[in-house]
Amino acid sequence: MALTSNIMPYDSAWPVRFRADKLSIASAFGEELIAIHHVGSTAVPGLAAKPEIDVLIEVHNHNSASARDGVLVDLGYIRGTDLSSDHHFYRRDVHGVRTHKLHVCRQGHISIAQMLGFRDLLRQETSLRQQYQALKLQLEASNVNGMAEYLEMKAPFIIQALLKAGVVAPK
Repeated sequence: MALTSNIMPYDSAWPVRFRADKLSIASAFGEELIAIHHVGSTAVPGLAAKPEIDVLIEVHNHNSASARDGVLVDLGYIRGTDLSSDHHFYRRDVHGVRTHKLHVCRQGHISIAQMLGFRDLLRQETSLRQQYQALKLQLEASNVNGMAEYLEMKAPFIIQALLKAGVVAPK
């Protein structure tokens, strides 16, 4: 089973695509919106990535989730399985190709610190970025069970980097 997209060299158009969609995405959140961030590998200059724009949206609450869902559907997004009660997930595919993933997290959710922290570490540390890229390419080449396997196999690297940097505390 393949990943949703193939990993490709960094493309400077990725941040442009994020900025182009930011305002329309924001329109779904109204007063609940705190911030919208470009996260994931497409937000890290020089890092190879699946060409899928990851967006982290911080909200005060999820009180207007059903209204938000309607606006996002009109924008081409489909709600996926929630990653937790306070971490909602949406995806957009165009002509069968994944283009965007939205992570909508309630203020204070651990995923916010993790996503922003890891993105910032990769932006700052060339060696870490190179190691992560090599891991991703190796996992893509050996993948047989799709996205769940890919995410599970790269998670220890991400957690270790966040722990080492003090972004998350050990359990």
